[in-house]
Parts: sequence; C-alpha cells; structure tokens
Amino acid sequence: MTRLTRYDPFADTGIDELFRGFFAPVRTEKVPMSIKMDVTEKNDAYVVHAEIPGVRKDEIQITVDGNQVTIAAEVKRESEKKEGDRLLRSERHYGSACRSFTLPVEVDEATSVAKYDNGVLELTLGKKPALAGRKLTVQ
Repeated sequence: MTRLTRYDPFADTGIDELFRGFFAPVRTEKVPMSIKMDVTEKNDAYVVHAEIPGVRKDEIQITVDGNQVTIAAEVKRESEKKEGDRLLRSERHYGSACRSFTLPVEVDEATSVAKYDNGVLELTLGKKPALAGRKLTVQ
C-alpha cells in the first residue's frame, strides 16, 4: 500500500529560513557593542586597527597608561520618528563600548597618532626606548 504525504513547496528551498524571525517583536534590551581589532608590531611602533562603526570621532576616547591602552566609544541612537512610522526590527548596536589591552613595551605618547576613517580607528603607538642600565661601583 502506498503512503500519502503532504506536499510542501517550501520544504527544501530554504525560503522559510529567509523570513523566519523577521516579524518577531522588536528588541528593546541593550546589547553590548564589541570592538574588534588587529594589532601588529613594527620595529619602532605598534599599529592597531579597531572597528568602531557608527561612532563620530569626537566620541572616541583613547587612554594610554604605561603599556596599557584603553579604547572607549559611545554610539548614540539618532532617530527621527515620523508620525505613522513603526519600527519593525532593530539590530544595530547602541550604547558604550570599551576595550583594554596590554602591550609588551611602554607606549611613547609623544610619537603616538590616532586616525579614524570609515568606521576604523588606526592607532600608531610609538614604543618608548628602553632605558640603558646603569653600572654601580662597589665601595
């Protein structure tokens, strides 16, 4: 005897995955923003590329304390609500983000430079020259 099965035209096409969750309720909780970065070392400096999209350059704070570097940023929600508009989904990150890391050598603040372009912060952190050891005479 043959078995009857129900025909589902979208069963193996993946179309249902495309729309699953699209009309789910809007998220209102804050999701912490992460700062992703790459750090490379040159002879005289460290170069850091950090992704901080959606931030204005005047909202980025960089703190250097010896060999510890901290990058902090604030992403503010800029929204114009027009009458009749309704938010269906919000996936962009808003709020503050902070990332600290330690380098093997102290950073020379005088030779360090920060540039921000297209959502990428580029830090060139100069290395502080090592102090030469001092000989002590035995008395």
